[in-house]
Amino acid sequence: MLIAGLILAVLAGAFHVFIFVLESVRWTQPATRRIFGVRSEADAETMKQLAFNQGFYNLFLALAAFLGVVLAICGLSTAGVTLALTGTGMMLAAALVLVIADRTKLRAAVMQGALPLLAVVALALGGA
Repeated sequence: MLIAGLILAVLAGAFHVFIFVLESVRWTQPATRRIFGVRSEADAETMKQLAFNQGFYNLFLALAAFLGVVLAICGLSTAGVTLALTGTGMMLAAALVLVIADRTKLRAAVMQGALPLLAVVALALGGA
Protein backbone atom coordinates (compact mmCIF):
# COMPACT_ATOMS: atom_id res chain seq x y z
CA MET A 1 0.00 0.00 0.00
CA LEU A 2 2.93 2.33 0.69
CA ILE A 3 4.15 2.05 -2.91
CA ALA A 4 0.66 2.86 -4.19
CA GLY A 5 0.52 5.89 -1.88
CA LEU A 6 3.88 7.14 -3.10
CA ILE A 7 2.85 6.71 -6.74
CA LEU A 8 -0.41 8.55 -6.08
CA ALA A 9 1.50 11.34 -4.31
CA VAL A 10 3.69 11.75 -7.40
CA LEU A 11 0.62 11.83 -9.66
CA ALA A 12 -1.10 14.38 -7.39
CA GLY A 13 2.07 16.47 -7.40
CA ALA A 14 2.33 16.29 -11.19
CA PHE A 15 -1.26 17.53 -11.51
CA HIS A 16 -0.46 20.44 -9.19
CA VAL A 17 2.63 21.29 -11.26
CA PHE A 18 0.26 21.43 -14.26
CA ILE A 19 -1.98 23.83 -12.32
CA PHE A 20 1.11 25.91 -11.49
CA VAL A 21 1.96 26.19 -15.18
CA LEU A 22 -1.58 27.26 -16.03
CA GLU A 23 -1.80 29.85 -13.25
CA SER A 24 1.74 31.23 -13.18
CA VAL A 25 2.96 30.80 -16.76
CA ARG A 26 -0.01 30.60 -19.12
CA TRP A 27 -2.70 32.58 -17.24
CA THR A 28 -3.53 35.06 -20.02
CA GLN A 29 -3.60 32.46 -22.81
CA PRO A 30 -7.08 31.91 -24.31
CA ALA A 31 -7.09 28.16 -23.57
CA THR A 32 -6.18 28.76 -19.93
CA ARG A 33 -8.78 31.50 -19.59
CA ARG A 34 -11.41 29.04 -20.82
CA ILE A 35 -10.33 26.41 -18.29
CA PHE A 36 -10.75 28.87 -15.41
CA GLY A 37 -13.81 30.64 -16.81
CA VAL A 38 -12.07 34.00 -17.18
CA ARG A 39 -14.18 35.87 -19.72
CA SER A 40 -11.72 38.35 -21.21
CA GLU A 41 -8.05 39.09 -21.60
CA ALA A 42 -8.61 42.27 -19.58
CA ASP A 43 -10.05 40.22 -16.71
CA ALA A 44 -7.08 37.85 -16.94
CA GLU A 45 -4.68 40.78 -16.78
CA THR A 46 -6.46 42.13 -13.71
CA MET A 47 -6.20 38.74 -11.99
CA LYS A 48 -2.71 37.88 -13.25
CA GLN A 49 -0.77 38.73 -10.09
CA LEU A 50 -3.21 36.78 -7.89
CA ALA A 51 -3.10 33.76 -10.21
CA PHE A 52 0.71 33.94 -10.36
CA ASN A 53 0.92 33.77 -6.57
CA GLN A 54 -1.70 31.01 -6.33
CA GLY A 55 0.20 28.96 -8.89
CA PHE A 56 3.23 28.96 -6.65
CA TYR A 57 1.16 27.61 -3.77
CA ASN A 58 0.29 24.66 -6.00
CA LEU A 59 3.94 24.22 -6.96
CA PHE A 60 5.07 24.22 -3.32
CA LEU A 61 2.47 21.57 -2.42
CA ALA A 62 3.74 19.43 -5.28
CA LEU A 63 7.35 19.87 -4.17
CA ALA A 64 6.46 18.78 -0.64
CA ALA A 65 4.86 15.60 -1.99
CA PHE A 66 7.80 14.93 -4.34
CA LEU A 67 10.38 15.44 -1.60
CA GLY A 68 8.42 13.10 0.66
CA VAL A 69 8.50 10.41 -2.02
CA VAL A 70 12.24 10.86 -2.53
CA LEU A 71 12.91 10.62 1.20
CA ALA A 72 10.76 7.48 1.49
CA ILE A 73 12.57 5.84 -1.43
CA CYS A 74 15.93 6.72 0.16
CA GLY A 75 14.99 4.84 3.31
CA LEU A 76 13.78 7.74 5.44
CA SER A 77 10.30 6.30 5.56
CA THR A 78 8.85 8.20 8.51
CA ALA A 79 10.04 11.61 7.28
CA GLY A 80 9.11 10.78 3.69
CA VAL A 81 5.58 9.59 4.45
CA THR A 82 5.05 12.54 6.79
CA LEU A 83 6.08 15.03 4.11
CA ALA A 84 4.11 13.26 1.36
CA LEU A 85 1.05 13.28 3.64
CA THR A 86 1.59 16.96 4.38
CA GLY A 87 1.69 17.88 0.69
CA THR A 88 -1.21 15.68 -0.40
CA GLY A 89 -3.25 16.50 2.70
CA MET A 90 -2.99 20.21 1.98
CA MET A 91 -3.92 19.57 -1.66
CA LEU A 92 -7.02 17.74 -0.44
CA ALA A 93 -7.84 20.50 2.04
CA ALA A 94 -7.57 23.11 -0.73
CA ALA A 95 -9.99 21.11 -2.87
CA LEU A 96 -12.45 20.96 0.02
CA VAL A 97 -12.18 24.71 0.57
CA LEU A 98 -12.86 25.27 -3.13
CA VAL A 99 -16.11 23.32 -3.10
CA ILE A 100 -17.23 24.66 0.28
CA ALA A 101 -16.69 28.22 -0.93
CA ASP A 102 -18.50 27.67 -4.24
CA ARG A 103 -20.60 24.59 -4.93
CA THR A 104 -20.41 25.28 -8.67
CA LYS A 105 -16.70 24.39 -8.46
CA LEU A 106 -17.41 20.74 -7.59
CA ARG A 107 -15.90 19.44 -10.83
CA ALA A 108 -12.71 21.45 -10.32
CA ALA A 109 -12.52 20.35 -6.69
CA VAL A 110 -12.85 16.70 -7.67
CA MET A 111 -10.13 17.09 -10.30
CA GLN A 112 -7.90 18.87 -7.78
CA GLY A 113 -8.63 16.56 -4.85
CA ALA A 114 -9.19 13.02 -6.13
CA LEU A 115 -5.54 11.97 -6.44
CA PRO A 116 -4.55 13.61 -3.14
CA LEU A 117 -7.45 11.85 -1.39
CA LEU A 118 -6.34 8.48 -2.75
CA ALA A 119 -2.73 9.25 -1.81
CA VAL A 120 -3.69 10.22 1.76
CA VAL A 121 -5.68 7.04 2.23
CA ALA A 122 -2.98 4.79 0.77
CA LEU A 123 -0.18 6.50 2.68
CA ALA A 124 -2.13 6.36 5.94
CA LEU A 125 -2.78 2.65 5.46
CA GLY A 126 0.72 1.75 4.31
CA GLY A 127 2.84 4.43 5.98
CA ALA A 128 5.60 4.18 8.49
